[in-house]
Amino acid sequence: MEFPCHFEFKAFGPGGEDSSFFSQVESAVGNVVQVSQQAMKTRPSSAGKYQCVSVLVTLQSRAQVEEVYAELQKIDGLKYLL
Repeated sequence: MEFPCHFEFKAFGPGGEDSSFFSQVESAVGNVVQVSQQAMKTRPSSAGKYQCVSVLVTLQSRAQVEEVYAELQKIDGLKYLL
């Protein structure tokens, strides 16, 4: 990987109307790099039990990649990361 570069993080977690998972992902990534609303997408599973939150950001170093993953792993209910 060459930096700076665009990088997309995908976090899978609980879905549903009461889920705060989307905002937790936004906050976790935002602790490391600036995140715009346009850079965030969510997609529910077919049954709606889970959702995938994708965040596209510009990273300046490998350390930022590792920091974002570390922050995302702290989220309650996180099932999977890409």
